[in-house]
Parts: sequence; C-alpha cells; structure tokens
Amino acid sequence: MTATDVNRTIDAVWRIESAKLIGGIARIVHDVGIAEDLAQDALVAALEQWPKSGVPDNPGAWLMATAKHRAIDQLRRSTLVQRKHEQLVPELEAQQERAVPDLDAAIDDHVGDDLLRLVFISCHPVLSTEARLALTLRLLGGLTTDEIARAFLVSEPTIAQRIVRAKRTLADAHVPFEVPRGAEFSARLSSVLQVIYLVFNEGYSATAGDDWMRPELCQDALRLGRILAGLVPEEPEVHGLVALMEIQASRSRARVGPSGEPVLLLDQDRARWDHVLVRRGLAALARAEQLGGAEGPYALQAAIAACHARARTGAETDWTRIADLYGALARITPSPIVDLNRAVAISMALGPAAGLELVDQLTGEPSLKTYHLLPSVRGDLLAKLGRSDEARDEFERAATLTRNGRERDLLLRRAADCN
Repeated sequence: MTATDVNRTIDAVWRIESAKLIGGIARIVHDVGIAEDLAQDALVAALEQWPKSGVPDNPGAWLMATAKHRAIDQLRRSTLVQRKHEQLVPELEAQQERAVPDLDAAIDDHVGDDLLRLVFISCHPVLSTEARLALTLRLLGGLTTDEIARAFLVSEPTIAQRIVRAKRTLADAHVPFEVPRGAEFSARLSSVLQVIYLVFNEGYSATAGDDWMRPELCQDALRLGRILAGLVPEEPEVHGLVALMEIQASRSRARVGPSGEPVLLLDQDRARWDHVLVRRGLAALARAEQLGGAEGPYALQAAIAACHARARTGAETDWTRIADLYGALARITPSPIVDLNRAVAISMALGPAAGLELVDQLTGEPSLKTYHLLPSVRGDLLAKLGRSDEARDEFERAATLTRNGRERDLLLRRAADCN
C-alpha cells in the first residue's frame, strides 16, 4: 500500500471512528475540547506510524488505545487532577493494559453510551444554534473547519471561532458528561433533532451559493440520525426524523438536472428516485407509528413525504391527505411556513383559486416578509389562473429574495415564461 493509499485510509477511518474516539476520551477527561485534542494527537500518530508499519487490523481500536495512553500521560502531568492521580491513573492504566491484548474491547467498551453523551453535549442549550451546528458537524460528523465553513458559506475563521467558543462555553459551564434524564432528556433531545434536521435541510435546499443541493450534508445528517436511532431505539420522533430524511434523500438524483439546474417535484423522473431509501424511510415511519409517535412533528412530515413516495406519478398523489397532515402539523407546531405548504396542498386538491385565497391571507405575515417561497408560490398559482402579469411580478420579486443562484435562475425563467 502506497503512502497515498494509507493517507486515504486514515482519512476514511477518521470519518468513521472520530466521534467514537472523542466520546470515549471525553468520558475519561470530562472535557470535550481536551478529548478532541487527544483524538487529534492519536490521528497525528497514525499519520506518522501507519505509512511505515502498515494499517492495523482494527484501526479504530488502535486510535482509541493511543488516545487513552495520551490521556493517562496528560492526567499525570496535570496539576489540576493531581488530587485524583492515585485513583484515576491506575484505573486508566488497567484499561490500557486490557486494550493491548484485546484491541476490539478498547473500541467497543461503552461506545453507545459515549456517543450518546457526545450527541447531547454537542447540542447543549447553553450553546447557540449556530454553535451547536458547527460543533455537531465537527465532533460527530468528522468534518473539518474548512468543510463546515464551505457548507454554510461563512468564513473558516468564523467557524473556527464558533467551535472554540462552544468548547470553552461547555468547559466554563462545567457541563457534565452524561445523558440527561426525565424532562431534561426530552428537552435536549428536541435540540439534538433540530440540529440534525437543520443540517439535512441545508443540504437538501441550500440557502445560498451556486448549488441547488449539498448532498454531502444530507449524508452527514442521515448518518447522525441513524446513529441516534440506534442509541435511543424507543424514541418515536428519532425514527420520524430518520424516516423524513430517508424519503427526502431518495429524490436527490432526480432533483438536479444535467447542468445542475433544479428539477421541481412534479417534474422529476420518479424512476431515478432511490427506492432502497424509500423502503428504509417507510420502515422508519412505521416504527415511529408503532411507538405511538404518529402525531410527532417529524413523523407528520415523514408521512407527507411518504404520500409522494407512494405515488407512482405526480397525478396520483393524495393531495387531500397531504393537506390534512399539514393541518395536523399546524395544530402542534403552528407556523406560517406550514400554513403556506398546506395552501399548496389545497391548491393541488381543490384548485389554484382555493390555494390562492389561503396564500393571500399570509401576505401580511411579518415573518414571511423576506421569505422568497411566498411570492414564488403566489406566482405559481396566479400563472395557473392565467393572471400572467401578476405572476411575472411575483416570480421576479421571489428572485430578488433568494440567495441561491440556481433558484434565482429558475424563478427568472418562470417570470420570462409569463410573457
């Protein structure tokens, strides 16, 4: 194996194992920042040694054993934990000795608990939403600072600063490295799901830039969701979110044309949908419903996506069912955006005039003042009603509001078609 091949292998291993590694070390040192530094030290050691010695049979366990050894060294040097030296170091050395003959045990020990703790720490409410996003992608997604910056179209120093501040905030707040219980668990789980949901949405419909989608972000969110579903298998909303992401991700190939242009849902070639992902999504939705979570916000959105997935053609879509599901969603999570989506479904079920009546009721909503999809939807309904001049104005207004170049081009084309 060449040095280049080894480096590629190390990169792949790091993507897969880094979250387990950081979680395992954080359990020992009780500090996410220090744990990440020690994990990075182990990565550097691999980059130095593996090109000479070859890739170990169990690379994840090798990294864990190396990081644990460095944790022991750091604890020995640290005056802050000197009081605990006699108690902690022998315990860690015993773990290290056990890891030498049985490296599998070193990586498997407490992996599920460690990952779950890491998930909940990354999404702690003491952090801002932006900080949670950056820290989650860094610690659990294995992304570099540069990759996160490019994903959200901000500068690399900005992301680096967010991550540093997030780790410092967690340390200063003395956040315990444990999974919360009771009501705090439910509240924190909601934050965890929101972060994963936001990561997926940014990948599915990029807010800004020149790409309609960022599939790698969808993949990272899906991976995090699947991990979480394995860690808390009895939580219905986790399965609801996974179901939603699986079904939405199934359309990825069909959502983008040959030149990268957007392809809207009703224009997509459904033969290009990934039906393996569809089946996985429907199974996850069934699991959420079996657990009593059919009325959860993510499960309801997944049920809406399932209506599209089950329809062989756009014409066969059960729009009445979709409108009812949006109505249920609006009752538990009231939102003008949900109301807008319900109006679209009603327009498909009862005609554009019925939809336009509902959309017009939203035009004075302050939170939608700069939301480009409001004039976009209104333009679509006006065009269907033959009110071309008004439709053109709405599409042009929508084009000025979006920050995504591909979407802007699509809206301007639709405006030109009105002529």
